[in-house]
Amino acid sequence: MNTSGLNTSGMTSHEKLALIAIDQGTTSSRAIGFAVDGEILSLSQKEHKQHYPQSGWVEHDANEIWQNTLDCLKNVAAELKQKSITPKAIGITNQRETVVAWDKQTGTPLYNALVWQDKRTAKHCEALKAEHGDMVKDQTGLPLDPYFSASKMQWLLQNVDAVKKAAENQALAFGTIDSFLLFKLTDGKQHLTDTTNACRTLLFNLKTQNWSDDLLTLFDIPAHTLPSIKPNTADFGKTAEGLLENSLPIAAMVGDQHAATFGQACFKEGMVKSTYGTGCFAVLNTGHEIVPSEHGLLTTVAYHIDDKPVYALEGSIFVAGAGVQWLRDKLQIIKAARETEELSSKAPSNPDLYFVPAFAGLGAPWWDSAAKGSIVGMTLDTDKASITKAMLDAVCLQTNDLLNAMAEDLQKPIKKVRIDGGMIKNDWLAQRLSCLTGVEISRPEITETTAFGAALMAGLQAGVYGSLDDITKLWKENKLFTPIFDDAKRAKRHKGWRAAVKATQTYAKESA
Repeated sequence: MNTSGLNTSGMTSHEKLALIAIDQGTTSSRAIGFAVDGEILSLSQKEHKQHYPQSGWVEHDANEIWQNTLDCLKNVAAELKQKSITPKAIGITNQRETVVAWDKQTGTPLYNALVWQDKRTAKHCEALKAEHGDMVKDQTGLPLDPYFSASKMQWLLQNVDAVKKAAENQALAFGTIDSFLLFKLTDGKQHLTDTTNACRTLLFNLKTQNWSDDLLTLFDIPAHTLPSIKPNTADFGKTAEGLLENSLPIAAMVGDQHAATFGQACFKEGMVKSTYGTGCFAVLNTGHEIVPSEHGLLTTVAYHIDDKPVYALEGSIFVAGAGVQWLRDKLQIIKAARETEELSSKAPSNPDLYFVPAFAGLGAPWWDSAAKGSIVGMTLDTDKASITKAMLDAVCLQTNDLLNAMAEDLQKPIKKVRIDGGMIKNDWLAQRLSCLTGVEISRPEITETTAFGAALMAGLQAGVYGSLDDITKLWKENKLFTPIFDDAKRAKRHKGWRAAVKATQTYAKESA
């Protein structure tokens, strides 16, 4: 790839420019320096600890995330300097829904971050749902579920003395990870978020494009604690003097799945991308129209780069790569994620074995926060290869649920999906996705689409790219996977999967 740039509006062919993406995820923080054509020039990554103080509770140390992010950013900036490459701007993308509460004066977190997987507010959300669920969905496009940020903020206000006191003293700042990192990067000068992160809090009105007074009242969230909202491409400030050798503009902020949608150049209505990381998230571009879902999907903002946001339908699966991590760390039947490809390809055929990875409940289209993980259909010949294969099958079968829901909402079939994320390097999984969904699966040349999406947005704001057409030209297909199962074989597998999910839900309900 040519690292010298593209001959597009706002760029010169002789400049050696880079765009830096901060990609703060559920298990690690990364910084990546991209050439304007998508080549990775520098990458630095650090994992952070997962905290599980009680069953169903998931927390991160926000200070650890900040320090890891800063270290990665400094590493990338230093390497770019060694290569005589000039960073033009920074784009931030992040795990969504995860909440941080911090002191506005000191920037000190007042409690661990409550992670999107956290279920401590499940009973509270269920109690609110009967009376307020329809209003919440009408305003936000989302179900009233502990997955989203609002009930986490409310829990912090009600249960953490330091958070209560800061709110009383007008010193409390709430935000998702993007907002917290921006605050730290600018030394407290900017308390902002973007539309895509705001729309996942359960406090954002899709129609007015702002915080909802009704929802702030419902969850008892003081308006002064929340960040101001900007589009994805905007002036978010500059890195504080002395943080890096040269202060850099922060030109974009975007939630991870929205960044991946942008990085996959899904700019036309009807295009679908599906990302396979800790969870799996499929996003369907619905254009400038807000499309309510009648089949368990989320109505959300796809991206917002001008005066009029582009909307989407999204299906959220809580466990994809997290299931592989569980096989590695808890069951210890693999030592590395890459082993899943060989194990699955050599696993004995057991068409009746199903893994329902409801470790954090079931997401779309089921939305059952009470469900627990299960393996259904084991026999004495079930081995580690069989369980590994069933885990990957679960990713595919859950994806099929999402695509079916999208087709129902659109009243037209989904024929092709662009995939990305760490799991899709596995050829067996990509082919299995095509077989079990019955659609074409397209893997791009640039697989770091989440981070690249944030970099592209920063480049658009900084004038490195002139238009979406410039970005579309960068997208290239690496490999196309097509279905080889017949309809009868696929239908039988889907029938067994639905039975396994039903059994899992029934157990959770009847054993409660």
